[in-house]
Order: sequence, then C-alpha cells, then structure tokens
Amino acid sequence: MQGYLSTWLVKHGLIHRSLGFDYQGIETFQIKSEDWHSLAVILYVYGYNYLRFQCAYDVAPGGLLASVYHLTRLKYGVDQPEEVCIKVFAPRRDPTIPSVFWVWKSVDFQERESYDMLGIFYENHPRLKRILMPESWIGWPLRKDYIAPNFYEIQDAH
Repeated sequence: MQGYLSTWLVKHGLIHRSLGFDYQGIETFQIKSEDWHSLAVILYVYGYNYLRFQCAYDVAPGGLLASVYHLTRLKYGVDQPEEVCIKVFAPRRDPTIPSVFWVWKSVDFQERESYDMLGIFYENHPRLKRILMPESWIGWPLRKDYIAPNFYEIQDAH
C-alpha cells in the first residue's frame, strides 16, 4: 500500500521502496544511499523543513546498517503536520551514507552519534568525529557483532 508521498515520488521517477505505515500512520520508505542527498533536497523544497530526529541501528549481525530520518512538514494553520520516515541502508563492509547536514543543520550531533556508535560514515559532514566515546576507542559499540575489549575500571572503594 502506497501513501501520498510514495505515489508522488513514483510519479516524478524517484526510486524508492515503500515499507508501508507505522503504528501512528506515518509513511515509511527505503531508499538507496546514493539517492539520499538528492531526495533530501527535494523533500526540503517540497516542504519537509523539520528534521525531527535521526538515528541508526544494526539490522542483523553481519548484515546491513540502517540510518533512519524522521521528517515533518510544518505549515502555519495546520493542526496535524505531515510526517515521513526514511530508512537508508548501508553495507557493513563500507557503511557510507551522504550527510544531510547542509539541508538540515539539526542533524549534526545525531549523525555524529550514529558514526560513533555504529561506524556509519556520513560523507561531507563537516565535523564527523567521535562524540560519546574517547577518540582512542576501537570499534563500534552498538554493532551486534561488537566484542567489548578487556579493561578494568578503577573505582574508589568507600
């Protein structure tokens, strides 16, 4: 079942895969990582001017990594704004997705966190570096195949 936005994308020749609707009725679809930046610009021009959040997750051990963008179309005088959820999948061996920092500035720390925890490289991000873990940390802690290093934390005994 395709929603309004998915139908509009098909009409204009933009390749995507409809994933249906979530429990709140928000249309969800998947796109290829190489198409993400151009589609993000199109959606921004179309009126999706607010990036509600961006997150990422590991689909399966040894499988794909996903970056999820939740966009909202805010307009004055509208009680219920239009929303859309976009999933961009990347292969684990080279998880590269174009950054949309230059479209929505609010994605800055969110893409950095996804990079830090899952190792997804966001092309053209101006400050892509670790944000939660120390710069010397090895590995990506939220990947399902991550093996924690052996270390001992020294604590004060009271």
